[in-house]
Amino acid sequence: MPTAKVPAAMITAPGSGQGKSMVSAALARLHRNAGLNVRVFKHGPDYLDPMVLEVASGNPVYQLHPWMTGEGECRWRLAEAAQTADLILVEGSMGLFDGSPSSGDLAKLAGIPALPVIDAKGMAQTFGAVAYGLAHFDPELPVHQVIANKIGSAYHGQLLADSLPEGIDLLGAIPRNDAMDIPDRHLGLVQANELSDLSDRLDQAAEVLKAAGLDTLPKPVELSAEPPAAVEQLLAGRRIAIARDAAFSFLYRANLDLLEAMGAELCYFSPLVDTELPEADALWLPGGYPELHAATLAANMPMLEAIRAFHQMDKPVLAECGGLMACTETLVDKEGAEHALLGLLPGCATMAGRLKALGLQSLDTNLGDLRGHTYHHSTLDTPWQPVARTRKQAGSEGEAVYRQGALTASYFHGYFPSAPALVAAIFRGESFTVTHSPSQ
Repeated sequence: MPTAKVPAAMITAPGSGQGKSMVSAALARLHRNAGLNVRVFKHGPDYLDPMVLEVASGNPVYQLHPWMTGEGECRWRLAEAAQTADLILVEGSMGLFDGSPSSGDLAKLAGIPALPVIDAKGMAQTFGAVAYGLAHFDPELPVHQVIANKIGSAYHGQLLADSLPEGIDLLGAIPRNDAMDIPDRHLGLVQANELSDLSDRLDQAAEVLKAAGLDTLPKPVELSAEPPAAVEQLLAGRRIAIARDAAFSFLYRANLDLLEAMGAELCYFSPLVDTELPEADALWLPGGYPELHAATLAANMPMLEAIRAFHQMDKPVLAECGGLMACTETLVDKEGAEHALLGLLPGCATMAGRLKALGLQSLDTNLGDLRGHTYHHSTLDTPWQPVARTRKQAGSEGEAVYRQGALTASYFHGYFPSAPALVAAIFRGESFTVTHSPSQ
């Protein structure tokens, strides 16, 4: 793949809650509205921010994470985008140096500068100290500009600009504005398709950024990489039905791309409104928000019966996180109401008052190590014993993995391109050997 030069930046922050997600989306919309082809990527495992970023940019959004997706894939996706993009933005996760590998590590790997968004509310000269720290913590990571967010006045913005040390400029100072807010809930931002006025909100936010002087492009960087090897046609002739609606929506584009690259035909259905399954050889129930729609799911008896019949035919079913919750006999929502669901997995999933699991994990097998993550606010009570547990990035045991017949269920969300042969085996209903087993 030839080298291409394109303006690019890692939109990051000193920590979570600084406003980088909305700034990333508004920047994408601002430059898209100016006629540019904008490509946006997201550092780390995240389903919700990319939904908003896709609406903002008008282009598909992929995850980049040197551990989960692999360093080679990170370089390749950026280099591929650079062939046609006028601007590349990468939204970081957490703070610039948080996690391993961090957003800063990805920026260094890709060779793009970091552009921190700093919440300046209640801050004056200390703004310069924060910017200085971010710029000098890692000498190998370039930080030439910063963005001030939530300023109170033009005078406030000038104080912030004057506080910056030599070599760091204030790209723009964003005033407090309702247009820069998007509702959220326990797993993060509200899903993009739940906000009927999202596009209008993004246009308004883009105008706020334009008035703040943020319509200047970052400096161009050179991006190049070797394309990945072609995958084997391990799913040729297989048709996979995928649940996709407001209750089941946590789908990486890269996962869908891989299934198609392996020869699978994908078809989609809604467990909320459809009454029958499409003709298929395998079924995928991905993560999402089944707890918010449990009453509707429980009331759709024709769909419940269709999925039960599919499972009884011993056809492969993959249930991830929210999909696992839907497979239980009972789901208890956050109000304490009980809902009778599929019953493919005995027991009960119960919403908890706090986060129960978070972090990067992998399922290690003879067919490859499937990398991914976990993030959920519910607990599972089941008599089934797991056939395996994932391994946390730090090495300790992670989520339980249940296999009974052709059903594979876990709270674990897998990034399919990390282990294509294993993914194919799951969707073909074939066995594999786990090399990281549960403790006895």
